[in-house]
Amino acid sequence: MKISFQGAMGAYSDMAARELYKNAETVPCTSFDDAFDSVKGGLADLAVIPIDNTLAGRVADVHHLLPTSGLSIIGEHFLPIHHCLLGVKGATLADLKDVHSHIHAIPQCRKFIRENGLNPVIHADTAGAAAEIASRGDKTQGAIASKLSADIYGLDILAEQIQDDTTNKTRFVVLSPQPADEKGDNMMTALHFEVRNIPAALFKAMGGFATNGVNMMKLESYVDHQFQAARFYCEVEGHPDDTSLKLAMDELSFFAKDVKILGSFPKSPLRETF
Repeated sequence: MKISFQGAMGAYSDMAARELYKNAETVPCTSFDDAFDSVKGGLADLAVIPIDNTLAGRVADVHHLLPTSGLSIIGEHFLPIHHCLLGVKGATLADLKDVHSHIHAIPQCRKFIRENGLNPVIHADTAGAAAEIASRGDKTQGAIASKLSADIYGLDILAEQIQDDTTNKTRFVVLSPQPADEKGDNMMTALHFEVRNIPAALFKAMGGFATNGVNMMKLESYVDHQFQAARFYCEVEGHPDDTSLKLAMDELSFFAKDVKILGSFPKSPLRETF
């Protein structure tokens, strides 16, 4: 099995994919579009993609790509983000001048960076930053990345757990060309829809979930080209074949258009531990 992800080998997405599918081959992709396309084109069986982070919020690119991707969400995974400071072999913290990492990882380690007088340098991803400093071999250059990146690129771990917030976690979704065939009491369903241009459309659209006892876990808006937040991504408990969710969806269709199910998937067992 091949699992695509965005980033270089050793990225946190790579770690999540390896945790979920221990015997699979992970396939690095430059962009989220490439990761999606690798699955659609048959170069990978599945994709593991970050969708939310407890500090940085939603991954906006992914939310915009999902509705038109043609892929289905079949699973979720939660990964604690433990940032490490990496340096080339023989380097020490005192040697470092610059620290390279992703635009989200840098502010997540702001306190450590400031206390040690390091100059932050933004990169496209954490593992890519690790790969670059490994290739440069300069003891003054460090990277904030994962332990896996240190192993892959032959770097020393100069400090561990350097993130400001120890509760930092990223939620990933698993994407497949085919929807999951699982059912049961532990399911969630992801939806995308656009509310009709009528007063209180969103309030009315959501009413069906409340009256039918369907628990909504997430609701996020999109801004269109006219800066009107008329489109929404939501996640609810249940499966589309459940009577309660069927009734809620029927009511949703009166007040929303282009309702699309993006996938039904079992809740991760890690959800209850966080």
